[in-house]
Amino acid sequence: MTSSPSAPRETPPPSGDSKIENREPKIDRVRRYQLLWVLALVVFVLDQVTKIWINARLPLGTYGPPGNIVVIEGFFNLVHVGNTGAAWSMLAGKSTFLALLAFVTLGAIYLWRHELGLRLRVVQLSFGLLCGGIVGNLVDRMVHGHVIDFLDFHFGSYIYPTFNIADSGICVGVAIYLIHSLRQPPETAGS
Repeated sequence: MTSSPSAPRETPPPSGDSKIENREPKIDRVRRYQLLWVLALVVFVLDQVTKIWINARLPLGTYGPPGNIVVIEGFFNLVHVGNTGAAWSMLAGKSTFLALLAFVTLGAIYLWRHELGLRLRVVQLSFGLLCGGIVGNLVDRMVHGHVIDFLDFHFGSYIYPTFNIADSGICVGVAIYLIHSLRQPPETAGS
């Protein structure tokens, strides 16, 4: 069957109006980062559940006897302290600044996800731990005005700074990414 010469023909939109569309469904784009999403969610949930439990069991400011919970005598205790700073109480009292920094960091990870290599499973592992930890501590800052720390370790006379599950996710995630980055061959100047 031939079309008549008088039939209207569809014309493509003018070149200024054309858009390059990503034809991949959004769900496939989300699935591409599945390990990152799952780990971030696991770290976040574990962090928040443990903090809710500590909040219900120990009053804020519980550190040392008689209120702490001894898990391993002389080595591991559960306590309840508030940290308005970052790791090792750096930037103490700067909770609002650290909350803003967390938002900026999450945004930067999203914007530079391709450059960070987030399609690689090892990188998703590291950033899943990192993002879950960042969001866990961010929620604390927004809800409580400080981060809830409760894991208290003693190594002889040395007392390691009190921390939480989110802190662990952040530290382990950063360590995995650094090790991965250091093991990558350097790029040649021509590439």
